[in-house]
Amino acid sequence: MAGLKFRVLLDSEQQDKVFRDILISDSDNFETFYKAIISAFRFQGDQMASFYISNDDWDKGHEISLMDLSYDDDSIDAVPTVMKKAILKDFIEEPDQKIILVYDFLRMWIFLAELVGYEQEDPSEPTVVLAMGMAPPEDSKIADIIEDEDLSASMYEDEDLDDEDDDDFGFNDYEDGLSDEDISGYDSYDY
Repeated sequence: MAGLKFRVLLDSEQQDKVFRDILISDSDNFETFYKAIISAFRFQGDQMASFYISNDDWDKGHEISLMDLSYDDDSIDAVPTVMKKAILKDFIEEPDQKIILVYDFLRMWIFLAELVGYEQEDPSEPTVVLAMGMAPPEDSKIADIIEDEDLSASMYEDEDLDDEDDDDFGFNDYEDGLSDEDISGYDSYDY
């Protein structure tokens, strides 16, 4: 057993870099690593999240999710994809392994974790060994959701959807080129 030291950088719009160095046992699971990261940045940890095993270009690879999202028995033989069952050392493929954590899929907080060192002693619990920069508040990032109150008539004030002209959605379009007047005398029971 050994200790793994990851540098976890918060990808944010701040000019100052915000990162934490976290020392964790290679026999810990990804759920423990997730909780250590969220705690180190003082986030609540009440949102969905997934790790992605990455390469040197920070491309997303194999996903390890917080909860089991499989729907069938075919996934039994697959590589573990749930944080609680996935052990860190099983996913370390490079001496500088890169892992992406996406937290809160509406606000899209992204943490970039890179393996930067090994320790011979196995830590009993994850430890923050270096902290640089102040993390922004978790709710400071605007979620990419539309609130119901934002959907108002003002969105459509320039449009009159009751016009006989074509609307933006194509509701007044007919594939055969007929208009409402062409089909007004049609009785569906007269063949």
